[in-house]
Amino acid sequence: METNKSIKPDEEKKNSKWKSLVKKFGIGGIIFFTVKGIITSTLIYFLGKNFWTVISNYFSTIFD
Repeated sequence: METNKSIKPDEEKKNSKWKSLVKKFGIGGIIFFTVKGIITSTLIYFLGKNFWTVISNYFSTIFD
């Protein structure tokens, strides 16, 4: 019995955290922030790979 009581509050805390997020942002808000995070991560990854190439080409065109 004691083990069940110790597990239940943890589950309730997890559920209450999700419930509070859903109440605060709504389902659409959570989806929006998730998609925004994926797009931002993708842009950082691809821009990071080509960052120095883009910067060097930009400055070479300015000074030509």
